[in-house]
Amino acid sequence: MNTANKLTLLRVVLVPFYMIFLLRPDFVSQMIALAIFIIASLTDALDGHIARKYNQITAFGKFVDPLADKMLITAAFLVFLAQGIMNVWAVMIVLAREFAVAGIRLSAVTEGKVIAASFWGKLKTVSQMLAVIAAMLLLNISVIPHEVSMLITNILIWISVIFTVFSGADYLIKNKSLLKLK
Repeated sequence: MNTANKLTLLRVVLVPFYMIFLLRPDFVSQMIALAIFIIASLTDALDGHIARKYNQITAFGKFVDPLADKMLITAAFLVFLAQGIMNVWAVMIVLAREFAVAGIRLSAVTEGKVIAASFWGKLKTVSQMLAVIAAMLLLNISVIPHEVSMLITNILIWISVIFTVFSGADYLIKNKSLLKLK
């Protein structure tokens, strides 16, 4: 297993630890969760960079890397939903897009194809990761009032949802041939 794929698997392994700390209400646990999330997010950028620079691009990486991202973001968004930080519609839109894209990816696999992430997909992931980091910072160490922190958090989350919709539409359009019934 190459270095890029090991970093992807590290991100998967970090998800439960992130959730354990994120679900604890104390400040120290929240900061540990934030640190884990940032490390996991950085592995996403690093594994892609290493894969391209050292020619370590594999079908495994193309398939598992987006799944690792989905696990990390879904963990954050579900906890945010449970804590009343995130709107249920925002979570539903994100999950619907992820299920649709996963279905297309599975269709591609049955035809022997592996679909790499697009520019819009990468932008979606970065915007979601930045929204989570900002939310954790704003809601835990901010000096501004909680209501303002929540407003900014919701704006950032909805911006990431807009990118989610664009990336999902782009994915469907580019891969519409896989959607044809046979």
